Amino acid sequence: MLADVSVVVGSRQIRAHRAVLASASPYFYAMFTGDLSESRQEIVTLKEVDPNALELLIDYCYTAEVPVNEDNVQTLLPAAGLLQLTDVSNACCEFLKSQLHPTNCLGIRAFADLHSCHDLLQAAHSYIEQHFTDVVSCEEFLQLPSESIIEFISSDKLTVQSEDKVFEAVIAWVNYDVANREASLPKLMEYVRLPLLPRDYLIERVETEPLIKRSFACKDFLIEALKYHLVPRFQRNFIQSPRTRSRLPIGFPKVLYVVGGQAPKAIRSVECYDFQFEKWYSSADMHSRRCRAGVAVLNGLIYCVGGFNGSLRVRTVDCYDPRKDEWRPIASMEARRSTLGAAVLNGLLYAVGGFDGTAGLNSCEVYDPRSSEWRPVPSMSVRRSSVGVGVLRGNLYAVGGYDGASRQCLSSVERYDPNRKEWSMVADMMVKRSGAGVGVIGGFLYAVGGHDGPHVRKSAEYYNPDTNTWTAVPDMSMPRRNAGVTTIEGILYVVGGDDGTNNLATVEMYNPRNEEWTTMLAQMSTGRSYAGLVHIDKVYPTNRESNSVASIRTPSPYNH
Repeated sequence: MLADVSVVVGSRQIRAHRAVLASASPYFYAMFTGDLSESRQEIVTLKEVDPNALELLIDYCYTAEVPVNEDNVQTLLPAAGLLQLTDVSNACCEFLKSQLHPTNCLGIRAFADLHSCHDLLQAAHSYIEQHFTDVVSCEEFLQLPSESIIEFISSDKLTVQSEDKVFEAVIAWVNYDVANREASLPKLMEYVRLPLLPRDYLIERVETEPLIKRSFACKDFLIEALKYHLVPRFQRNFIQSPRTRSRLPIGFPKVLYVVGGQAPKAIRSVECYDFQFEKWYSSADMHSRRCRAGVAVLNGLIYCVGGFNGSLRVRTVDCYDPRKDEWRPIASMEARRSTLGAAVLNGLLYAVGGFDGTAGLNSCEVYDPRSSEWRPVPSMSVRRSSVGVGVLRGNLYAVGGYDGASRQCLSSVERYDPNRKEWSMVADMMVKRSGAGVGVIGGFLYAVGGHDGPHVRKSAEYYNPDTNTWTAVPDMSMPRRNAGVTTIEGILYVVGGDDGTNNLATVEMYNPRNEEWTTMLAQMSTGRSYAGLVHIDKVYPTNRESNSVASIRTPSPYNH
């Protein structure tokens, strides 16, 4: 009744109210409130918009609901972008993410690039990297330009069982239009990691390939690969070349979980980093505030053990199920513990040392998920709060910490043998470390950061159990104590912590192969110290609805 504008697209005319359209869409707001002639016209004509999509979006301005499905998403997304209806654009992108498949991912990637949908573009690109072997068998791959082929095959994240899949994909792409593409072969072969292929394959397949035989540049790459195989295996790690660098091992996409922490008081929130999409997001909060807890993964579940709730040291334990995105309480420990260490060994969850509010603890206890019970295990020889723990070669290590009785930061390290059920001292660290992060890479135990009393450290070192010695590695970019540490695919991740003055939101990564630290560009939204850090394989909620048709619901636009 009182409709005061008609929107015309093609042969269709849609009656509407300027106030409603302007309140929902910045595009219409600018049109009806500015100096444009449309602000006074009763009939407004839009071009290059799909009539069906426009009608759905005008309905959305009134109802705050819109269906998104396979039939309309490709017209709905650009129309929503034109009208600056961000919620609808996001819903379309999420729907397309759910539809990714080897047969359509390249098309969705191109569509996302055309419409500047950065998250969708990144999701499609990651999907292609992870399903490369299936994607290359599709016609769309053979029609890509050489620049796109290089973008994929140069990636360390390309998921292939063997480098021969990359080689065969390049050869197939060139043979698809050999007359116009053969000249591009040397540039493409620059990114094929031939040294990683078996010597027999190099001789029997690569050397006999006609395209390789006709190219002097490609023969040079083959000679490089064959020379690599003449070098003794233990010396190959010292050969630095983009073609000798291994791609990331095959596995499910990983997710980092940063649980609770101090920011600056105890908090409930949990932040996650999705390596597939390279972004941070939030998961379900814990039921109560908790920092200085021990956090570990057992049977795919995340356990948050003890800690400090802002008032009291607690003995309670919460368990997180990533498939349900929910926390639940389990059996409490015998002792109250904060600044403890937690680790999983032989299917059991260990809680080591800590502080009970009165004194540092040398006691330990273990949780058996089969009986849902905690029981004591032998105590350490030293009281250790702010202790780091790690599991190496079937033994549990308690690294450094603080001895409240002697008021000393500790350099000592103890090892627990679960078969003998006893602790023994191993070599001291090179420096005292309380609040150090501990991780394991390649048979070595790493201790990172911490403080020695007056100073917060940025140094790191590793323990070799064969020689019972500690060796220094390069320093981090900044000092950190009470940071979270975990290891993924041979890389040590150090998350958050504090530098003695401020809580940190940054993440540093150490690669022992080149002995270098790098800083992750994406930071947490909240600086956290005393947070727990673990990683798990990416999982999807069990109650996830089918995505064959998606619908969104937002608050009514004119109730803002």
